[in-house]
Amino acid sequence: MTDREPPHRRVPPPGRPARPRDPGGRRTGPGARPARRPRPAGVGGPGPAGTIRLGSPRPRLRMISVAMTLVMLVFVGRLFQVQGVDASAYAAKAERNRYTSQPLTAERGAISDRNGVELAISVDAYDITADPTMFTRKFTKIPDAPERAAKLLAPILGADAGALADKLRTPRTRYVLLATGQTPQVWKRIENVRNTPAAEAGSEPGAANVLDGVVKQPSSKRVYPNGDLAAGILGWVNSEGKGAGGLELKLNGELAGKDGRITYAQSNGRQVPTAGASETPAVPGSDVQLTIDRDIQWAAQRAITEQVKKSKADRGYVIVQDTRTGQILAMANAPGFDPNDLSRATAASLGNAALQDAYEPGSTAKLMSIAAVLEENVATPGTHVTVPNRLHRGDRLFADDIDHPTWYLTLNGVLAKSSNIGTILATGQLGSTQLQADKVLYSFLRKFGIGRPTGLGFPGETAGILAPPDKWSLSQQFTIPFGQGVSVNALQAASVYSTIANGGVRIEPTLVRGTRGPDGHFTRAPAPERTRVVGAGTAKTLSQMLESVVDDQEGTGTVAYIPGYRVAGKTATANRVDPETGRYHGYTSSFAGFAPADKPRVTVYCVLQNPTKGSYFGGPTCGPVFKQVMEFSLKTLQVPPTGSKPAKLPVTFDPARD
Repeated sequence: MTDREPPHRRVPPPGRPARPRDPGGRRTGPGARPARRPRPAGVGGPGPAGTIRLGSPRPRLRMISVAMTLVMLVFVGRLFQVQGVDASAYAAKAERNRYTSQPLTAERGAISDRNGVELAISVDAYDITADPTMFTRKFTKIPDAPERAAKLLAPILGADAGALADKLRTPRTRYVLLATGQTPQVWKRIENVRNTPAAEAGSEPGAANVLDGVVKQPSSKRVYPNGDLAAGILGWVNSEGKGAGGLELKLNGELAGKDGRITYAQSNGRQVPTAGASETPAVPGSDVQLTIDRDIQWAAQRAITEQVKKSKADRGYVIVQDTRTGQILAMANAPGFDPNDLSRATAASLGNAALQDAYEPGSTAKLMSIAAVLEENVATPGTHVTVPNRLHRGDRLFADDIDHPTWYLTLNGVLAKSSNIGTILATGQLGSTQLQADKVLYSFLRKFGIGRPTGLGFPGETAGILAPPDKWSLSQQFTIPFGQGVSVNALQAASVYSTIANGGVRIEPTLVRGTRGPDGHFTRAPAPERTRVVGAGTAKTLSQMLESVVDDQEGTGTVAYIPGYRVAGKTATANRVDPETGRYHGYTSSFAGFAPADKPRVTVYCVLQNPTKGSYFGGPTCGPVFKQVMEFSLKTLQVPPTGSKPAKLPVTFDPARD
């Protein structure tokens, strides 16, 4: 051990006594510092090898600083990515979530009659829509929000709760359509229910009202001011506001217009008024003006409805046509339906039976057969035709509608008394063989429009049935001349009489006069096709012959006589094919004609299907309807009597002088 100098001791100044110290050199006595506790062996300071010393905190601090720096760098990097690299993408996503886009329904065009009287219009209404994202559990805090909302809405909207709930659960969309064309009263009921406890928050804190996601959208509702008037022509629109029948369907493109779209900022399903909006305006549909006269349509519909009830018939229809233009003035069906409330309509009453029913016309078709005979110059109105009570042709015996002794009729008389046998005998002269005669008759039937569409292009219209002559059965060769074995619709049959009234020129029937676009410009419908069927002389002769049916006491249509007017007409009573069984059952009764006979203006055609009460003959059943509708039409159109006298062609001849 190295020698050390003795520790230096401090000498107290003069006059101050030295303080006592302990053997270790520490001061003792009053004012001395407290003695330090002895350190444990090996702790701190120099000591023997193997002793433990406290580590420095600086390495730990440096590690924590590095870790925190790395974390901050990650946050800074992510922030740079969000605000710098992907800023536009996130901004676009935010805009999509903030803004919503909805269609703007175009106002549907109106349908009016020829005088501008509205038959179908659109009124202000609301489409009820919803945002499915606002019915999720995440948004509402309610596990069954779609079901609860649907249960509240179903009785108000008249819809199935399950179907509504399915719409409200639609994924990946912010727009679903719940109902269209609802009145303001319906929306008021929804708002009232929204404020009831049943729609309020659920049990979880912060739950939303289950109807918050239901909103209204301005729209329109289709209304038919005249109820069932002309319903068969107009048709109806479906729940989506699109044409589903009649002209509403056929002309849907013109009537519907073009929908627009609005995009706006929203909060909880409601538009933020201060955030602005972008809008593509909807383009309204065009207005359509028909050829129909509302008053004549009303008279025709009332007359046929009353006769169907009186005769207990399955159905009936009436066509009124302007002979000079081919325009349809009325097309009435009974029974009908109210397009304002389709829930009360039956399957049988929907549609337009006057165009969709195919039936055998019977004796009204004899006009075409006699026209062929006259045009081919094989007979004249005065040609003598001896008509036995029965006629054997092919494998059948043919008869007239009543038993009679041998009739001695002129060709005019054959038409006036509606003789089946006389018509068979007359048309047999059209060719040297039966097949040649059939081919000639077939060509005239086609020119009159039988077996092909009328040209209206009406939904569901039938073209009827007319087989080519080489396909006619043995019985058809003799039944087609008097209107059995061939089928037509009511407009086809009416057009035959309008053709004769128009001097032998067939004008394609029309229902639309024109359209008026959103700009107010009126565009007339294209001119209808015209076809010469028979010569003017033949047409005039046929008109005179048809007068014998109504004016002559031996005619079958005297009930249709109108005082002061010359009337040309024809009755028919045909065996009817039951559409359910495909067999003959009951009768088709009809009456067709025009007036004034010498200066035609109006054609009226009436049909009753299967009348079961009273008479089933065409004269007694349809004659009164024809007269009632014809009188009303002539007065409405202010058609004066001509004042001329009928030709009075002979009906019979004296065989003794033959």
